[in-house]
Amino acid sequence: MTQPDGKPFLYVVVCAAGIAAGVSKLITAAQERDWAVGVFATPTALNGFFDTAAVETQTGRPIRSAWRRPGDPRPFPDPDAVVVAPATFNTVNKWAAGIADTLALGTLCEVSGQGVPIAVLPCVSDSLAAHPAYQDSLVRLRGMGVRFGEPYAGGEAGEFGWERALDLLGGT
Repeated sequence: MTQPDGKPFLYVVVCAAGIAAGVSKLITAAQERDWAVGVFATPTALNGFFDTAAVETQTGRPIRSAWRRPGDPRPFPDPDAVVVAPATFNTVNKWAAGIADTLALGTLCEVSGQGVPIAVLPCVSDSLAAHPAYQDSLVRLRGMGVRFGEPYAGGEAGEFGWERALDLLGGT
């Protein structure tokens, strides 16, 4: 939902992959494109996969990982778009199956039904990307309108290319 300052609001969902340490590059690119950003993280991602204090300073908002209690105010407005980066094998498969056992997954399941543009940058090894369950999950999520970048397996694949997620959102 566009902010009072006129900026659209972007949810960034961060999963537990080593490349998550660079998520500030995505936030910077989004802010340069005039997005306000709120970050959700899987519980494991909060456990040292990226600098949470730096991300909170950069966005000016707390990172969301735990469910709020009934009656607590919503800390973020509704999103205009969502980026999942890096997206792990586990998160992609649980999301496609409708499993909402973390706030990050619950949020993805919810926004999937709202017509909100969603871009995903997978960080999955070649062997996991070849797994039939993962391939089925990609088909299901694509069928729901989710836009995927090429998988990143690390190593020789080069830079993660965080800004690609924003490009996948198109003119959103």
